[in-house]
Formats: sequence, structure tokens, C-alpha cells
Amino acid sequence: MSDTPGGAAPITRHLRITGRVQGVYYRASMVQQALALGVHGWVRNRRDGSVEALATGTPDAVQALIAWAQHGPALARVERVEVKEALGAAEVLVGFEQRETA
Repeated sequence: MSDTPGGAAPITRHLRITGRVQGVYYRASMVQQALALGVHGWVRNRRDGSVEALATGTPDAVQALIAWAQHGPALARVERVEVKEALGAAEVLVGFEQRETA
């Protein structure tokens, strides 16, 4: 992850996705999309009905995942995607995983 194309430093973003995003294959689809883009991190359902994700990678790859998150898989109805910069993430993220509901 440190050897990014064009020398772009990796970025990390925290996403909160709201709408009809649970029970529609959103998390599994995000895992597939992130892996295809080379983004590391995780995604999980929240008890409030939203989906939360942490994404690390090149700026272009993370932005592409954020753009995908705006619509998600076919059955999803995304209302909003909140994106925040995540500075100093304490964990080392390798791969992209689906986590348990929090």
C-alpha cells in the first residue's frame, strides 16, 4: 500500500451510508468493489439501519469506492453518504472485510 502509482500517498476515509442499504447485498458488494479497486478496510451494518465503512488506498481508488457507495448494488436505495477524513487509524488494514454489526 505504500507503493502507490504516481507516488500518491494513501488516504483513509470513514463512510456512513443511509437509506435502504441493509438486506440488499450492500456489504458484500462493497467488499467486491473495494477488492477490485485495491482499497483496504472494512464494512459493517449499524444497528440504526445504516452501513459504515473505513477505506484506505490511493486517492483515486478511495474516491472511486465513494462514488460507487452513492448508488451501491441494484436493490439498494442510497439516500446519503457521509464521508469524513480518518486520520491516524490505529489498525493496519490489509484486504477488505465484512465485519459484524455494531
